[in-house]
Amino acid sequence: MDLFLQTLLNGLLQSGIYALVASGLALAVGVVGIVNFAHGEFLMIGAFLAWGLSAYLGVDPLVSLPLAAVAVFAVGALTYRVSIRHVLLAPELNQMLLTFGLGILLQNLALMWLGGNTRTVTTPYQASSISLGELSVGGPKLIAFGFAAAILAGLYAMLYRTNLGRQMRAVAQNRRGSQLIGINVDRVYLIAFGVACGLAAVAGVLVAVLLFASPTVGLVFALKAFAIIVMAGLGNLTGVLWASVVLGVSEALVQTYVPGGGGWSDAVFFLLIFATLVFRSFRGAR
Repeated sequence: MDLFLQTLLNGLLQSGIYALVASGLALAVGVVGIVNFAHGEFLMIGAFLAWGLSAYLGVDPLVSLPLAAVAVFAVGALTYRVSIRHVLLAPELNQMLLTFGLGILLQNLALMWLGGNTRTVTTPYQASSISLGELSVGGPKLIAFGFAAAILAGLYAMLYRTNLGRQMRAVAQNRRGSQLIGINVDRVYLIAFGVACGLAAVAGVLVAVLLFASPTVGLVFALKAFAIIVMAGLGNLTGVLWASVVLGVSEALVQTYVPGGGGWSDAVFFLLIFATLVFRSFRGAR
């Protein structure tokens, strides 16, 4: 029983990072209406910012969270202004090719500038742990989950308690109607896309604390974020939370109870996507 509870706890803590990454992607899909295939590369930028500030200036990665969020928000806003806004009314294939190409560009720039080696961040709390009765929680995992939960709470408060959030939800529901009542849709899109990129960067900082920074670190997290928004429903921010928990706990269970589970855990999100699509097809057929 203790092993099972420990597995559930590990999966729950991991789901915080997944929810943070997927919420940004869901925001881009739900509000701006574009599937950002470069989302993982914005996470990668946040991870390298955390590593660089720690390695060269001695700044704790958690202290660098606000800087990474603001810096990558600005990068995302600039990306929207320069490229994304010009394909919003284009066919979906054009949008996909643009963001896919942007992801390849950012990843290769990182490879050229920083090389392909992984970088790790060393912190005083790296090896710390907290005991909860018979269970044990790694300090970095618990800290990362706490930050992720706080940031997600702030995101939901912004969406449902502020005028900007109401504008975002209105634009997501009806762009033309929002324009008719005086909402600056282009401004809302810019802010929403910038926030989505900023959320990915914050997740990248936490990933650097838990794992490492590398030019390809964002790929796996982006794929898992896609799995989560497929399970939740495209643009469904509320559904992202439970879908992230499902993915995190499923991976933890596979790693613990399936022989060779460490390798199989990376395939869990593909199985969840398949099961979700089959279930929805069955419901649609009925």
